[in-house]
Amino acid sequence: MTAKEKIKKEHDSESKQQQDRFLILHNDEDHTFNYVIEALIDICEHDYDQAAQCTILTHYKGKCDVKKGSFTYLRPMRKALSDRGLLATID
Repeated sequence: MTAKEKIKKEHDSESKQQQDRFLILHNDEDHTFNYVIEALIDICEHDYDQAAQCTILTHYKGKCDVKKGSFTYLRPMRKALSDRGLLATID
């Protein structure tokens, strides 16, 4: 089972009531737009347009909600973004 399949399985097994958190991407001055877009496509399964919009919002507003779900669903994504040097939190 791949990591994406494991995340999806955990996500599908949780009740809708628990899905009230957001994965927040915070702006930094260290990474290029393309780097962040690639990370959002790979980790959060965004399409290119969605990833680009989130990247622009993050740049101009300082942060952006990039994914919604339960804490256990979002935690591996936050870690994967952090492993790539990006600042992400779960609120």
